[in-house]
Amino acid sequence: MENISNKVAFITGGGSGLGFAMAKSLSEAGIKVMIADIEERALEAAKNFFSEKKLEVETTLVDVTDRNSLEKAATKTEEIFGNIHILCNNAGVGINGNIRNLTYQDWDWVMGVNLNGVINGIQTFTKRIIRHGEGGHIVNTSSMAGLIGIKGLSIYNTAKYAVVGMSESLVQDLKTHNIGVSVLCPGFVNTRIYASERNRPSSLNQEVPKKDNPDKMKKKGDQQAISDEVLQNVIEPEIIGEMVLEAIKKNKFWILSHPEFKNLLTYRTEIISQSFDAWREFLTRSDKDG
Repeated sequence: MENISNKVAFITGGGSGLGFAMAKSLSEAGIKVMIADIEERALEAAKNFFSEKKLEVETTLVDVTDRNSLEKAATKTEEIFGNIHILCNNAGVGINGNIRNLTYQDWDWVMGVNLNGVINGIQTFTKRIIRHGEGGHIVNTSSMAGLIGIKGLSIYNTAKYAVVGMSESLVQDLKTHNIGVSVLCPGFVNTRIYASERNRPSSLNQEVPKKDNPDKMKKKGDQQAISDEVLQNVIEPEIIGEMVLEAIKKNKFWILSHPEFKNLLTYRTEIISQSFDAWREFLTRSDKDG
């Protein structure tokens, strides 16, 4: 989408963190933006910020797990700005802890936002973008946890891996409609994702054995989920916002902000390749034995 001026974007989880940074970069580039978020205070602060900047940004209260809420927000956006061209499925929550301490409520909450929220966004907006025939772009926020399994992040890994796979399929399905697709896979970014419990629905809470404290992510010992080296490479959300804008303009699929993960991904790919070879040898040996 080289010509992005006056296009319309809808960003979930846009009241703070990565979504707010996306809204800032896109609106400053001339895109009209609707920020959707479940947190009213964040929306109010975002509205004040963009009003002072005199940028074309509106806000709306949305729960991405509620399909009717998204449909109403989509209609509201079209009434204010016209056709929607860009969708950023960014809303997400984080939880960490050993699988032995996790509950069905934990799974329902994280999968509901991080995976079903993306599904709901795709279902709500894709046909609208196809219908107007002006082309567009979809950005799905995954994570390095969508490419590498990480100790203590089993639910988060599950959702983010699914988002990557979905995105790889979408890019093929939507190519003929002139709709680009990007998947954002950042490492650690300076956001409040580990304070996600502030927005957890009371219906998905229950008295359970105490889970690992997110602060343990930054401590040494057997409970450490991420290496200190990786934690030293935390970046600011504004960088991600600019990367997302660049990906939309240049139709880049992978948005990879943390090069220090490359060796881990290369190692994972090598292990998979070696496994193919090992099982090929097994099958060949079995055929001979048979």
